[in-house]
Order: sequence, then structure tokens, then C-alpha cells
Amino acid sequence: NDNLVPQTAVDFTININNPQYISLQSIGGWVYVSGGSMGIVLYRSSESTINAFDRHSPYRPEDRCRVLVDSSEIAVIDTCSNSRFLLSNGQPISGPATFPLSAYQSNFNGNILHVFN
Repeated sequence: NDNLVPQTAVDFTININNPQYISLQSIGGWVYVSGGSMGIVLYRSSESTINAFDRHSPYRPEDRCRVLVDSSEIAVIDTCSNSRFLLSNGQPISGPATFPLSAYQSNFNGNILHVFN
């Protein structure tokens, strides 16, 4: 399929008690981190889950558009196409995009988050 974000090796661990990740202590909190194809957005979707999505938009990935968390803080927007994606599952909710955000695996134990593929 021509509409895929480039595969990039990811393997890092963070402690959400560190000040730069403090927003991940609350459900609905999010942060940008480096890594992946064009950066990663981490989103705390439940008490026990933090999602990790590549910020490289899956809509026309050759355009190299990056998604940004929108004002609702529950979705990200591709400012090139105005496609929006839910942070809870990466699925497109509006705009021309039909593919979800590229997700990385994550393990979370309450303080330590491991993101990998």
C-alpha cells in the first residue's frame, strides 16, 4: 500500500514522574516526544494505558505532514489535509484520511512506560 508511514525502530522507556512527562499522570494528558518517523505523541487513555502514535500523518505520507494535538485534546489534526484522528485509538474521524495513525506498542506499570515496536 502506498499510503503507509515509513517504519522506524522505536524502543525507549520513560518515568512519568519526571517533570517533562507530568501531564501523563492524568487520564487525557499528552506529550510529544522524539522518535518514530516524525515524532511521537503519547496519550493517557485510561488508568492503565498510555497510547503512542507516530506524528507522521497517514494521509499522503509523501507530503510529510505532522499531526498536532487539537484544542479538544482528544484528537490530533493533520494541518495539510484537515484530517482528524482520535488519540484514544488513532482512527480517523474527519477529513479525507482513511488510514489510522501508526501506533507503537506500549507497556505501562503505573510509573514506567516502555514504547517499542
